[in-house]
Amino acid sequence: MKQRLSVRAIINEDGKALLLRRNNGRDSILGKYELPGGKLAYGEQPEDALRRYLHDDAGLHVQSAQLFDAVTYIDYDDRAIQYGVIVYLVTLAPQRHQMKLSGNYSKYKWHTMLNVQQSELTDLTQLLLGIIQQEQLTDITLAKIKSNDEKNATSDTVTIFSDGGSRGNPGPSAGGFVIINNRQEVIAEGGEYIGITTNSQAEYQGVRLGLEEAEKLGYKKIDFKVDSMMVVNQMKGYYKIKNRELWPIHERILTLMKKFDRVTFTHVPRQFNQLADGMVNKTLDAHKREKSIEASNS
Repeated sequence: MKQRLSVRAIINEDGKALLLRRNNGRDSILGKYELPGGKLAYGEQPEDALRRYLHDDAGLHVQSAQLFDAVTYIDYDDRAIQYGVIVYLVTLAPQRHQMKLSGNYSKYKWHTMLNVQQSELTDLTQLLLGIIQQEQLTDITLAKIKSNDEKNATSDTVTIFSDGGSRGNPGPSAGGFVIINNRQEVIAEGGEYIGITTNSQAEYQGVRLGLEEAEKLGYKKIDFKVDSMMVVNQMKGYYKIKNRELWPIHERILTLMKKFDRVTFTHVPRQFNQLADGMVNKTLDAHKREKSIEASNS
């Protein structure tokens, strides 16, 4: 597998991030928005590449650049390439001219990271913005709001973090989910013990549970954040499902998805999916306690 390095810039002004719309490139990125940046040239330092791309592609000058994260990403158009993506938080120079785009981009916009339409973004940008959003969530003490008032059920987009786990693979398994609105409030969460299954089956059950709860609440636009690359790639149609045990639950999810206006899937690293992971372990621990009490009473 080939490995390449690239840089991306998060330029955040007044709560909005700069996104550039691709004017050229392969079909999977053409016409979609992405964070500024690109591949490093041979012998080039990451910050030098960052400054080069911002200047050449948008006519912008960097005042400061702070390392935010480093992630790996497999290019779905060429799965033999794995990118190491170095992400910077960038502050622009205070005095600057009007933005001037190169031929690589046709349009730019400043957009809030929570409300951006996933279908407008490249896959890499979806991954990076998902990490940014989850970082914000884990840094804030979330007020858990569980209102049964149907007035709160709107057509706004909500984010569902889902997960599944099997203790033994196969073994006792559970799926879990947490639904968060655009104000970063937890509006619903839950888990379900699903018997003796595999990790893969449990991951899909977490998606199902999240969709079923979102349907009850009346939401129509769903952005899933899942730490299983397999589930994300299969739901996007990149990978075929060869395991027949997954066919029924996959079909169930496809049927549920038809009830929504939009459902997207974005991969996030496991450390950024702790909310849903916590629901899985809470459900498994509760089932274990119940079995222990039943055994002691028999």
